[in-house]
Amino acid sequence: MGSIIHQFRRKVQTFRHELKEDIQAVFERDPAARNTAEVLLTYPGLHALMLHRVAHAMWQHEQKGLARFVSFGNRFLTGIEIHPAAKIGRRFFIDHGMGVVIGETAEIGDDVTLYHGVTLGGVSLNEGKRHPTLEDGVVVGAGAKVLGGFTVGKYAKIGSNAVVVKEVPAGATMVGSAARLIQDKAEITQEQINELIKIDDSLNQSLANESHDTSSSTGASNAADSDDTATLACPDEILSNPSHRHRSPLPTTAFHQYGIDPNSQDPVSVSFMKMLAHIHQCETRIDTLQDAICKLDPDFCKKHYAPLKISDLDAVDPRLYQQSKA
Repeated sequence: MGSIIHQFRRKVQTFRHELKEDIQAVFERDPAARNTAEVLLTYPGLHALMLHRVAHAMWQHEQKGLARFVSFGNRFLTGIEIHPAAKIGRRFFIDHGMGVVIGETAEIGDDVTLYHGVTLGGVSLNEGKRHPTLEDGVVVGAGAKVLGGFTVGKYAKIGSNAVVVKEVPAGATMVGSAARLIQDKAEITQEQINELIKIDDSLNQSLANESHDTSSSTGASNAADSDDTATLACPDEILSNPSHRHRSPLPTTAFHQYGIDPNSQDPVSVSFMKMLAHIHQCETRIDTLQDAICKLDPDFCKKHYAPLKISDLDAVDPRLYQQSKA
């Protein structure tokens, strides 16, 4: 009886430690997270991970029918489907989560991040390894599909809506359908990978310290997010200095899972950046022309534009217009 109680206590301690790590991972990777209570109550990715751990333990103890039932309830509650046999490492984070599917033989390392709509699926009907292995630090953007029993190397990044069907080198970036490599493995030095591993080890050490203060960690993570954002160049700077587009993304942790990455060599991303830069130049030219006209005709600048009202917009719900009038 004593051994059973001891094992139960150990499992409770392990669960508490893993939950603490998972909550800290949310604060570090989602700047929208404000406090622990909000994360515990409103983050479906965290709920899905907690339920998966229960289902996975049942699966390992040969309670496979019950494990599948828990997995089914997990999908019903969170919109995230994780097979109970899937192996998931520490500090796994699913942002938003709706539509995520993780197959039976999938293996996920530590500090991996998935966004909504990601599929870790298979392309074979044979038994055995059918689903991908994501090593430590991998980031998979929204809507991406990783299909097959291959390995995605450490700290690799897969862009939004990419379809990956072959092995991905460590530190590489894959975009498009079918996905192509836009960050050559040769450009990524072993020193950079080792540096990231050291950062990961120091994070593990800090999380293992029970005296770690959650609030101070949250502030530090927000500061790190602001530092990463500050390193992004504006469109004019990118176009005027081509070296910005060829910087290795490894030293920073920023990953633009939705929008356009200024560092990307993807032709679609570059086209968008050029278009945004052109719009900015046009606006600057219009302002310059207006200043010149005002110097020639001071009365020109005294003219006022007719104000735009809500009723002028056909797309606005008439009820909103009535409420604004009231």
